[in-house]
Amino acid sequence: MAQISRFFFLRHLRSEASRHVVLARHGQKVMSARGASFWFLPMTASIAEVPVDDRELTVIFKGVTRDFQTLTAQGVVGWRVSDPERLAERLDFSIDLTTGAWLTQPLEQVGALINELAQQVANAWVGEVELAVALVDGVVELRQRIGEALSTDEGIAGLGIDLTSVRITSVRPDAEVERALQTPARERIQRDADKATFERRAHAVEQERAIAENELNNKIQLAKREEQLIAQKGANEQRRLKEEALALRIQVEASAERERLQSATQAATLLEVEGAKVETERGRIAIYESLPPHVMLGLAARELAANLPEVQHLTITPDLLAPALAQLAGRS
Repeated sequence: MAQISRFFFLRHLRSEASRHVVLARHGQKVMSARGASFWFLPMTASIAEVPVDDRELTVIFKGVTRDFQTLTAQGVVGWRVSDPERLAERLDFSIDLTTGAWLTQPLEQVGALINELAQQVANAWVGEVELAVALVDGVVELRQRIGEALSTDEGIAGLGIDLTSVRITSVRPDAEVERALQTPARERIQRDADKATFERRAHAVEQERAIAENELNNKIQLAKREEQLIAQKGANEQRRLKEEALALRIQVEASAERERLQSATQAATLLEVEGAKVETERGRIAIYESLPPHVMLGLAARELAANLPEVQHLTITPDLLAPALAQLAGRS
């Protein structure tokens, strides 16, 4: 929107670079420029301001297909003013000389014209095809047909408007029909999902089976190794017991041999000692055999006295001394 300043009876207009301003005095065009800035008298001046920047218009239209199904299309049409003076002549872009605002809504008229033309082209094509074709090819066909129609339309070209772009964002049926059309696809997707789930579960079960089988094989191998270990331990224990028994046998035999040797040595020693004693006693007996009886009696008495306990009182009777004295007397 143009900015208008007041200085007494004069006024000054300053417009943006994206606006084309046309100034007329007394019905005659005196200036036409883009982004203009000038002084003017409001009593004699008439000013039109036309936007020359790129604009976009949202278009929404409904149509009925050949199989009597309602279809809704939505898109965006881009346009710009190529000849602002011609458009200013065809539509009213006059501004208020006090505020700078448009006196009417010219852009809405341009939008209505473009929207009606686009809807006319869209309805013509939609009415010739069935719903399935429209849903599949609608975006491409509508973009191409609307673009060609707007580019070649004489009314649009006569306004000094150029088409910059056409974009169709969606082509959709009624909500109920859309849900009905989505049902088979959803069921197919669900079947694929279920199949994938089943396959994943089957794979998981197979993996679990393989893991369980691997664990079982590991247990079997461990059991076999444990059995081998137990057998080896038994064999080692048997070998150890045999070695201990052999060692004990050797020890016992050695001890028995040592005791036998000791016994033999002791027996030999004892035999020698006893033999010596016997020889000594035999020699003594031989000596005693040659002694007279009274000597033998004296030795016996001496021997008896040596082995008797201590005698404090000794009584000798005549009966004991009589035989001894008689023998002594006889010898003398």
